[in-house]
Amino acid sequence: MEEWTPSDSLRKHMLAVEGAMRAYATHFKEDVERWGLTGLMHDFDYERFPNNAHSADSEHPAEGVRVLRSLGYPEDVLHAILGHADYSGVPRDALMSKALYAVDELAGLCTACALVRPSRSVNDLEPSSVKKKMKDKAFARGVNRDDVLRGATELGVELDAHIALVIRSMRDRADLLGLAGSAAS
Repeated sequence: MEEWTPSDSLRKHMLAVEGAMRAYATHFKEDVERWGLTGLMHDFDYERFPNNAHSADSEHPAEGVRVLRSLGYPEDVLHAILGHADYSGVPRDALMSKALYAVDELAGLCTACALVRPSRSVNDLEPSSVKKKMKDKAFARGVNRDDVLRGATELGVELDAHIALVIRSMRDRADLLGLAGSAAS
């Protein structure tokens, strides 16, 4: 992941998604390591192959999946990574696939919400604040709100509970994510 991802912000995003995937694996009594690995690696190829054209079989995430497959990554992990991009055409028919899709955009939104707080911390971020910022289309424009809502629905979780779980998972690794806040706050 570090070899392919020079951007600190993208690395932190992948670490946030990894944490949320681990939290959902625990919640659903699934393999925490496997789910965490899926979250960690889901965007590792994004900077090399950004896929602005949304090609189903080239660039991100298809190129990354080819690399991971050659390294022996499990097929269910690869399937989930492909499925997190709507344009891949790969159905999210497994719980892990649904969870990855559900947490990906939301982790980005929660990060943006934490960074505009006076504390610059996820530790005092509440689901109500995230929901309020979701309504502001000018805030964190790169976050697809429809994907956040669709993800919770596909996963079968209530939106407030979903946001709360992702926030909790990010609090658990706030230092690693650079979201613990400043000492002065």
